[in-house]
Amino acid sequence: MRAAAATGTAEVVVRAAVRAGLDLKALQTYAARVLVAVGADERGLGIKLTSDAVIRRLNRKYRGVDSPTDVLSFSAGDGVDLGDLVISLATARRQARLSGLSFEREIHELVLHGILHLQGHDHASDHGEMNRLELKLRRRLLDAPHAEV
Repeated sequence: MRAAAATGTAEVVVRAAVRAGLDLKALQTYAARVLVAVGADERGLGIKLTSDAVIRRLNRKYRGVDSPTDVLSFSAGDGVDLGDLVISLATARRQARLSGLSFEREIHELVLHGILHLQGHDHASDHGEMNRLELKLRRRLLDAPHAEV
């Protein structure tokens, strides 16, 4: 399945390689809102929803970690597109269950997290800066009474 739409002059494309159980159009709309909120609405974004097996292979190949993860970010590096996110649906479901969030909310948080990584933020080395920004954007985009998910 695929959903796409333009934001600014860029396009957000969502592809599900496995049965997602999500409204892909709503996810695409949310991702476009995140791009606007972080000032990247002129840049294209791809989101691939996949399995633990696929993301594990990618994690091993690109990060040297032989286990599944929730989200991987791949910068386009071309100055035009922001890049691509790969999200494991199985890992997101587990994390949602453990944290008491809805599956959709967990996916939305992973999209926000991945987009911040694509913009160069790194929670492993920035002394909490990315985390503070992510929490601020969650409140604005997901928690506010007017927030549309």
